[in-house]
Amino acid sequence: MKILGIDEAGRGPVIGPLVVCGYLIDEKKQPALRKLRVKDSKQLTPEKRSELAPLLQSLATQYKLSVISAQEIDSYRDVSNLNKLEIKKMQELINALKPDQVIIDAPEVNTKVFSNKVRAGIDDRSIDIIAENFADATYPEVSAASILAKVTRDHEIEELHKTYGFFGSGYTSDERTITFLKDWIKVNKEFPSFVRSSWITAQLMVQDKQQATLERFTGD
Repeated sequence: MKILGIDEAGRGPVIGPLVVCGYLIDEKKQPALRKLRVKDSKQLTPEKRSELAPLLQSLATQYKLSVISAQEIDSYRDVSNLNKLEIKKMQELINALKPDQVIIDAPEVNTKVFSNKVRAGIDDRSIDIIAENFADATYPEVSAASILAKVTRDHEIEELHKTYGFFGSGYTSDERTITFLKDWIKVNKEFPSFVRSSWITAQLMVQDKQQATLERFTGD
């Protein structure tokens, strides 16, 4: 039986892509996967994730990554639509990899409804779908997908650092990220394409600049 684990990395940050990974493995290789003691990528150091990535790739029957740009995310605008975008990418992975069973780290609380949404867009409706919150902590196939997604996003961020300078993790909780965004919008009319301009943090910064510009012209 072929089992497909699906998870993502980068759902919440204001900078950089969202990466969804589908990790397909034959059940005969599950014992070897468990021996690696993989777990949620967020609980691992970048060094450990990079160490595990080639081992996970060698065990996989196949894996596939969907890198969703900030611009594509902006085209969906809000959280509910972001879920729709993520479901669309998951359906594409399932249709491409053709598993017997799918295990998904669900981004919605009602996992049954979420599972039905995913099933509605796949070619083979008979595929067994397991959708759970925090599935990456329970199923090694999902943990593997989580790790490969995170390693891919980290690489994308590193490449941006080389071009635009260091801006931290890209999350709004990171002061270095906020400083980068504030400094950028001071001298530019809009954010670069790798920033999710629809995120409230980015919108407020643009509004603050527009207000400051208006006040200079009106003398308020």
